Amino acid sequence: MPPLYKLYITSFILLISSCKTLPSLKNESSVVSLSPLEWGVGELDKYLEMDSRIYPDNPIAIGTRGAVTNTFHAAASRAGIEALKQGGTSVDAALTTALTQITLNAGSVVSFFGILNMVHYDASRGELVSMDASWNAVKAETDPMSIPGIDNIGEGLFAEREVSGRSALVGGFMRGVDAAHARFGKLPYKALFDPSLYLAENGFVLNDRTADYFKRRDKQLRRLKETRETLIKEDGSSYQAGDLFKQPALARTLRALSVQGSSYMYNGPWAEKAIAAIQADGGKMRLTDLAEYEVIWNEPVRAEYGDYEIAVMGYPSIGSVNLIEALNLAYISGLTDEPHWTEDGNSLRKICDITNTSTLSYLPEITRRMLYQGMDLSNESRLTKETAEQLWAKIIEGVQVIKYSDQSSKHSDTVVAIDKWGNMTAITHSINAAVWGNEAIVVDGVSISDAASIQKIMVQQAGPGNRVPSPIEVGIILKKGKPYIPFASMSTGLHQQTVQSILNIIAYDMDIEEAVNAPSIFLPLIEASHPLIPKQSVRVMKGDFPPSVLESSKLPVIEILPQERRYAQGLWIGIEYDQKTKKMKAVSAPYANGKALAF
Repeated sequence: MPPLYKLYITSFILLISSCKTLPSLKNESSVVSLSPLEWGVGELDKYLEMDSRIYPDNPIAIGTRGAVTNTFHAAASRAGIEALKQGGTSVDAALTTALTQITLNAGSVVSFFGILNMVHYDASRGELVSMDASWNAVKAETDPMSIPGIDNIGEGLFAEREVSGRSALVGGFMRGVDAAHARFGKLPYKALFDPSLYLAENGFVLNDRTADYFKRRDKQLRRLKETRETLIKEDGSSYQAGDLFKQPALARTLRALSVQGSSYMYNGPWAEKAIAAIQADGGKMRLTDLAEYEVIWNEPVRAEYGDYEIAVMGYPSIGSVNLIEALNLAYISGLTDEPHWTEDGNSLRKICDITNTSTLSYLPEITRRMLYQGMDLSNESRLTKETAEQLWAKIIEGVQVIKYSDQSSKHSDTVVAIDKWGNMTAITHSINAAVWGNEAIVVDGVSISDAASIQKIMVQQAGPGNRVPSPIEVGIILKKGKPYIPFASMSTGLHQQTVQSILNIIAYDMDIEEAVNAPSIFLPLIEASHPLIPKQSVRVMKGDFPPSVLESSKLPVIEILPQERRYAQGLWIGIEYDQKTKKMKAVSAPYANGKALAF
């Protein structure tokens, strides 16, 4: 064989070998751009301006070819719709939206080194799957309870504490992006980054709400040189509402990720810088913690309630246990046969007791055993209606423990999408920290949160190097065996809101628009100086509940104003899908700046 042919064959083999290290190459030859430059004149500005609109402002969106909704940032939803319009799947749209949300949040409440949980319905196979890309505990961390953290809920979301790199956990967000796209995506992998990359390079004008994050964390943002270079202006002043905010370091990272995939973050240059930064603050994370991180695919947890079935994140999601347990209690207690909690004081008391039971997940094992002697409170048992009957008997006896300090401050974002084929994707992703975290570590534009500092009990229960059970509640409601509503939830009162929204649909015959806008109880205000004798006050929006209902509940009630909802409410979103007509009705949360879009 002539030498020239040998050269051609050798070059071809090398090319094929190099492609094996890249993310999915499906459709890479097609020309797809999701950049805001392709949306049309004025489109990006229009959606960015929506982030400053007055609440509530969450009109439904109706379509038959595709729908996207989210909790925060209308422009991110617009990016997701663009993915659907250019032939993408619900996963393509959800991932594009999530990536854009992180850039628009400046890595404050969500991060490319955060977590990602997903429940997906594959219409072609008729299958439901669950993907867990949550935190991994650090292998070398053997005493998580000694990690500096906020142990008293009264200290507040932004209380200062000792700086410690031990507060960092191993995030799976980018591993999740890779895995979800490889399995269910159609668009070129690189295209998913187009909107977030454009916004990082060209910048966007900060609105009041995002600018408030910079104000609250100003001291922490100035601690480290790289964080200052990323999140403080060149003249040393702080970013304000109305400022143009660019992220050149993040843009370089996104460009590398779009080409090399998550390997750049978990095995490449970014990993080395991140470990160095964490260890400089006394952290125990090592390169092997990142390199060995794997996404968990499993079967969703499922539970039936008459014509309805709920499919949520599979094990080890503690959020799924909390949700199914609460729904079981709602039926066991007789709540679903009584008037709605906005109409009856006894029902209001019941929904409060039912949603407070989630605190079981965050109690030390010794406390559980003391209070619930003889009961099997393993995660598997708590999913059963038999255990719900025992728990309700205990609640009637007056056994109730309220301890929210280890599950507070969990900031997140959500996305739900349905495509023209009927595929459904529900995502919640998070940084699990009060904006940027106490350490405010930023590496090449990517934030590293202090998630361990507020999840010490869960990290201890997981064990060194293992997956930390997630409190996220995300899933799909089925009706008469057919996928009906994919949903996702977030914020401090996510459990209360998710339970109420789902019960509104499956027990009180509300459609999705009525369910998301119905009056709700929020995260209770807790005074937990004595963990076994807690004092709690139910929080509701002023004017939402009749005074007679509040009075007859015999509960201490605090009526709050709209501007006080932010750190009390839960936020729940979803898309209702009619299998016969293919009609999609998308909703966003009424007191958040997300946007429901459909076409």
